[in-house]
Amino acid sequence: MPEQVPLFLAPMSGVTDVAYRLLALEAGADFTSTEFTAASGLSRQDARSWAKVETHPREAPFIPQIFGGIEDEMVETSRLLSKSADVIDLNFGCPAPKVTKTCAGAAMMADPDNLISMVERCIQASEVPVSVKMRLGTSQNTITVFEIAERCAQLGVLRICVHGRTLSQKYRGDANWDMIRQVVDIAEPYGVPVIANGDIIGAKSAARCLEVTGASGLMIGRGAIGDPCIFGRIKTELGWGDFDAPWGDANEAGQKHWAWNRYVELVDEIGGPYAARNMKQHAISFTKGLPGSRELRPHLHAIKDFRLIGEPLNMAFEGYANRSHNTLAVPEAIAMAEGLKHHEFKR
Repeated sequence: MPEQVPLFLAPMSGVTDVAYRLLALEAGADFTSTEFTAASGLSRQDARSWAKVETHPREAPFIPQIFGGIEDEMVETSRLLSKSADVIDLNFGCPAPKVTKTCAGAAMMADPDNLISMVERCIQASEVPVSVKMRLGTSQNTITVFEIAERCAQLGVLRICVHGRTLSQKYRGDANWDMIRQVVDIAEPYGVPVIANGDIIGAKSAARCLEVTGASGLMIGRGAIGDPCIFGRIKTELGWGDFDAPWGDANEAGQKHWAWNRYVELVDEIGGPYAARNMKQHAISFTKGLPGSRELRPHLHAIKDFRLIGEPLNMAFEGYANRSHNTLAVPEAIAMAEGLKHHEFKR
């Protein structure tokens, strides 16, 4: 078995709100990051943007992640966030068109000089360490990660996370762990740890990734959507320490049921106008991979008031987890969802 390394929850828009990050920490994650947030909104004090980088006293360390194509905005945002953050993470890995069309995210991998200038100035402006997340390059013909990673290491970044795909790949094909291994070798003389990201979906893939890459940590993104318990399962199955699973010996459905209820509790605890903004999206995500989820999801989607979605979802989880039904498409849960779909959202 590989030696234990820290597990990171990847920053994901619409997913890693503060309640979900606290949930992931309880479920076994060692580090979390905020949703990746536009420096343009933060630098002009947009309330919704700042809601994405809110934190909680139980979240430690607090790591906001920012992206942007305008250097001055990134520098100013780094300065502002460093007043409360423990680490600031710079995103050069997002492949979403709405990000890359502004020459931000993974698009910046095409221009190493500008990227390095931005990193250097953000380090100078920040009162706390700066880390970076990147892809291999913009395409198979423009692999720039080796040059960029070495130059970032020379600048003294805290750590480098590498997603083993290019911008043009988005999430298609297999992550190239061999290239991540090369980045590990490049960064090692500078004492900068490298975190591997891409295609880690459980204990077996985690062990294989560590064997291939020799990375100092693993970051999990899509594998943790709707399944924060993946972190605890990896630790348990690989024999890493004495992780005490808060879901006990529950099966997959029972784990998701625990996670959903705990997420709702955390949303209520955090409160405020934005705490529940991703609740419906999370509710849908928690059903994925379970029998009957495709039949149930349209009925959950139809509920307009997201605050009511938990009632039929809990009924579905209970019916399946307790083996009174062999599917999430529990008739009583679907009937309840149908009865709730006309309720209008009222503040």
